[in-house]
Amino acid sequence: MRRRIYGLLQEYWGYSSFRPLQEEIILSVLSGNDTMGLLPTGGGKSITFQVPALVLDGMTMVVTPLISLMKDQVDNLRERGVNALYFHSGMTMRESRLAMEKCENGKVKLLYVSPEKLQSRGFIDSLRCMDISLIVVDEAHCISQWGYDFRPSYLRIVDVRRLFPAAPVLALTASATPDVVDDIMTRLEFKGRNLFARSFSRDNLSYVVRYGDHKEAMLMRVLENTSGTGIVYVRSRKRTREIAQLLTASGISADYYHAGLAPEDKELKQNDWKENRTRVIVATNAFGMGIDKPDVRVVVHYDLPPSLEEYYQEAGRAGRDGEEAFAVLLVSRYDKGLLTRRVDESFPPLDYIRHVYEMVGNYLDVAVGEGYNNVYEFNFNFFCTQFKLKALTVKSALTLLTGAGYFEFVEEQTSRSRMMILVGKNDLYDLHVDSVTDEVFQMILRTYTGLFTDYVYINEPLLASRLNITETRVYESLLYLTRMHVIHYVPRKTTPYIYYTTSRELPKHVQMPLTVYCDQRRRMEQRIKAMQRFAFTPDECRVNTMLRYFGEKPSSPCGKCDVCRAGRVRNDNPDIEDEIAKAVMYLAGQPGGHAVEHIVRQTGHPSARVIAVIRHLADEGAVTLDGLNVFLPQ
Repeated sequence: MRRRIYGLLQEYWGYSSFRPLQEEIILSVLSGNDTMGLLPTGGGKSITFQVPALVLDGMTMVVTPLISLMKDQVDNLRERGVNALYFHSGMTMRESRLAMEKCENGKVKLLYVSPEKLQSRGFIDSLRCMDISLIVVDEAHCISQWGYDFRPSYLRIVDVRRLFPAAPVLALTASATPDVVDDIMTRLEFKGRNLFARSFSRDNLSYVVRYGDHKEAMLMRVLENTSGTGIVYVRSRKRTREIAQLLTASGISADYYHAGLAPEDKELKQNDWKENRTRVIVATNAFGMGIDKPDVRVVVHYDLPPSLEEYYQEAGRAGRDGEEAFAVLLVSRYDKGLLTRRVDESFPPLDYIRHVYEMVGNYLDVAVGEGYNNVYEFNFNFFCTQFKLKALTVKSALTLLTGAGYFEFVEEQTSRSRMMILVGKNDLYDLHVDSVTDEVFQMILRTYTGLFTDYVYINEPLLASRLNITETRVYESLLYLTRMHVIHYVPRKTTPYIYYTTSRELPKHVQMPLTVYCDQRRRMEQRIKAMQRFAFTPDECRVNTMLRYFGEKPSSPCGKCDVCRAGRVRNDNPDIEDEIAKAVMYLAGQPGGHAVEHIVRQTGHPSARVIAVIRHLADEGAVTLDGLNVFLPQ
């Protein structure tokens, strides 16, 4: 068997050896074992199921929440000669039917499925006609209510495994605490505990925390003092554009990225960055999943993530090539309070949740007792405006209602435009349309292939540019051909939606189970405290703080993070500690004290070293540390 999997690796991917733990996971799966792989970001998760898929006789089903990743992997597999396709909730009935026929006829080796697709009982029933030999759960932490990104749609995966009890399950994720690992195995009904986990430590990655209120200036210094491409993570779409403009104005090549962009814009921005035409991409957490760029030299977090799981995944996109890279966290005096307030924003009062539930039903015109198993487009921003509700708190209420099983709120899903020709080639000779429509149709025939057998993604701006006409005119021509039943055209759209998993109820009957509200709130508080400790308490190696959180027992400090470097300098120059302490006491004794950032600048020493002295003085009661302000005790 080892000879065969090495042969497939060489034949289809051109590699002569596996990365750490890939071979062990593959052999475990091929032995029929339920298996979990805990591989860090960039650890090569896809190989662990794509190789077994080529060995096994039947079809491998991969459940993943990332539609863009589905398409990329399917395209790459097809280029390598592997029959693969994907299902997601945005497909038309015709597209689904064509794909289903291919699966039922045994013409597919890898089938990618979005978790929302598993909400359809009809889809689950249709799987009975297929020969599924392996079930893969990507981003497996989404199935755990103890995880940071729980998604109720993942709970349906166990229905598929019960249909195919002989098929092993492979669960994959990049970050999970021991509790989450146990919960994943329980929910997927593992028949044995087969866990393959790489250490969360990355020897080539240096973790650095920088303190100060002027984050723009700190960001500029970080990017000026590092080379190569980078990612800057922020928490809002608006800020992606603002920071990218700031960097560009300062002479740093930058662009922005978030989930609300059109697919064509996303692809263009990704490609410019991947091909080094753009140095820095400023993005929300929508960026990075499934994007394999090994030579990222620096990842900067402008805003604090709410958990170490998220921080680890996002920071881990730096240095995948094994060369030196940096993960930099920018922290201000306000960030600690912002994280704490996020708990209350994420768990609004029950009466508020009931009110949102009632307003959603009214907005969608769903009567009490109706709505079960129906999907409704949901204009989230218009809804918030119409009912004068705060968007952030509404989103939290919708998430909790989703977790409680009242409905499923799916945030913006952007589908690319696609079309298929419905008539035969000979029928095109009798086609009578206006000249512009004819030009549009002829350009499509020259630009795209496979239109007579399947849906093909098309790019209206590209067609408009080549024909020197407006996008609106292209759109009108395609709609006209659709009305003539010559083609079936599905325009691009970006729409959130609500899927009712149960009939609408009266608000007074809406309850929040302990596991959804109280337990989840407690877990979030624990995650935020762990993130606050990592960011605000520089008394231990940053890596070791993270490793302990993920259940590892580090043997020694990393020697590369800012805390370790400050400690090394302190040991080499013990007299400097007294010098720093005197400066801190002097500045703290001035009226109102001073911010940590100001004290660091005045001393001229590394921030981690100064903060370590301040922390020691605070522990001794010599100074008071309130947030990031330092002053003498009253």
